[in-house]
Amino acid sequence: VTPRGGAGAGAMSRRERGPEPGPGGAEVAAEDAEPESPDQCLSLLPWDRFSAWLHCVCVVGFDLELGQAVEVIYPPHSKLTDKEKTNICYLSFPDSNSGCLGDTQFCFRFRRSPGRKVSLCCFLDQLDRDLPVYLKKDSAYYYGYVYFRQVRDKSLKRGYFQKSLVLISKLPYVHLFRTMLKHIAPEYFEKSEAFLESVCSDIDRWPPPVPGKVLQLPIMGLIMKLRIPTYRDKPGTTPIVQNMHQADAQISMALPTVHEVDLFRCFCPVFFHIQMLWELVLLGEPLVVMAPSPAESSETVLALVSCISPLKYCSDFRPYFTIHDSEFKEYTTRTQAPPSVILGVTNPFFAKTLQHWPHIIRIGDIKLPGEVPKQVKVKKLKNLKTLDSKPGVYTSYKPYLNKDEEIVKQLQKGVQQKRPTEAQSVILRRYFLELTESFIIPLERYVASLMPLQKCISPWKSPPQLRQFSQDDFMKTLEKAGPQLTSGLKGDWIGLYRHFLRSPNFDGWFRSRQKEMTQKLEALHLEALCNENLVFWSQKHTEVETVDLVLKLKNKLLQADREHLPVKTDTLKKLQTHINDIILALPDDLQDILLKTGTT
Repeated sequence: VTPRGGAGAGAMSRRERGPEPGPGGAEVAAEDAEPESPDQCLSLLPWDRFSAWLHCVCVVGFDLELGQAVEVIYPPHSKLTDKEKTNICYLSFPDSNSGCLGDTQFCFRFRRSPGRKVSLCCFLDQLDRDLPVYLKKDSAYYYGYVYFRQVRDKSLKRGYFQKSLVLISKLPYVHLFRTMLKHIAPEYFEKSEAFLESVCSDIDRWPPPVPGKVLQLPIMGLIMKLRIPTYRDKPGTTPIVQNMHQADAQISMALPTVHEVDLFRCFCPVFFHIQMLWELVLLGEPLVVMAPSPAESSETVLALVSCISPLKYCSDFRPYFTIHDSEFKEYTTRTQAPPSVILGVTNPFFAKTLQHWPHIIRIGDIKLPGEVPKQVKVKKLKNLKTLDSKPGVYTSYKPYLNKDEEIVKQLQKGVQQKRPTEAQSVILRRYFLELTESFIIPLERYVASLMPLQKCISPWKSPPQLRQFSQDDFMKTLEKAGPQLTSGLKGDWIGLYRHFLRSPNFDGWFRSRQKEMTQKLEALHLEALCNENLVFWSQKHTEVETVDLVLKLKNKLLQADREHLPVKTDTLKKLQTHINDIILALPDDLQDILLKTGTT
């Protein structure tokens, strides 16, 4: 995270010709330079390209005897455990009380069964490294993107046609898959299996999901153009993907984002409490969103998770959660405190089951306000009896920070002036970003000070360790270098930091920073070794010591490759040259052994 207005490491890398001017001077996405084409990394086996985007496509229908059942899995070789299939069945249909007639789109998230092999693991990990931390995939979970249709049909016993088309993926690209389903699902319900096969064949011709490149994804006559963000992008910037004119009959659609939801629309029902909700998400507090349908619950949960971006929300979250979920007992037990998780629910049963949860958001149908929303107070938990309770936030939580009236006035003014919801979302997203950056910059600055000085790095000793994180030392830095440097908000910032340091979000953030800094130390240690005259050193030492050095240097090279250390290619080549030169100066018998050792 860089301070606002700064370029630093957050700035986007461009080809040397620089960004192209877009309409009105906006920046148009240019492709980031790639050392090698990722297409070369992909095997040519059928379905490898498909697997880079999706695990499988499922069709879930309603059987009078069995209830919800998976009717089709495509490609046919896709593997799902019985537990995963059960979860998909129940999560792909709205609860019966939701009364979703017509077409409904929503998403869910569920745990993968452990001990599964991942295809293309190495290649996808390579792509994952270039993503911003909040878009990195979590290998323990799948997302399900649903298009559900329920219409009257007198020819069926139940009197209704009920079916869901579901995309199962490890990628959190909500907007991309929502757009795709909107295009293919209505046609699938008319044409059935052969159409689904054609859809999957189209996806198997897609380029891999490379961050920073403008990608063209053809799907049944439509070409979706998009750009997946990279960690090098400046937070809060969304490069424009230009909509190029297609010469043939295909329609081109430029997606402004792959992962963002309509933030303003989602937060409308709890308009006056956005800052308090930001604190609750930041601190990893248990949160329940009670909504009338899965569409509202899933969008609100995703909006909550994204409000602390560019920080990653490190706890579990379930955009749509049902009583049949395999984690239902684990998450609703009263024998221990509610876990750090955000649940989106629609079943009235949860109003009773989750009464003991400390923070509950009740929302009605999400409608954009035609007039300025009225001020609504936080409600007491004891007043929440059923899902019929009035919309609002039910909690006894007292925010650490004073309320920012400016953002409320700015958004209210937008409602009065009929400002488009997209523009309102941009304002809200920028507000959350600046609030999160003001909070995290002091932590970034302090953690950077734990890095040993470069002069402490000796080629002949192990890399030095990072200094320990001290809560007291960090708190002392806040007086002169705290959030007041970038935010005008008053309040108990110290209390907010103390609470945050005990949260899963701090633990996840600090582990990530620790790993980055440790890898940087390893990389600096490699560079220090490269700058030494290692052949001269070996001539002054015994053969045993020289052999030991060669083996250690080979291990260093393997480590650099295995852990993807941030080392220049030239440095690795130089080190390999050093190793070869040392080996060639040794007797022939040792040369033969060392040339074969440690190369795998």
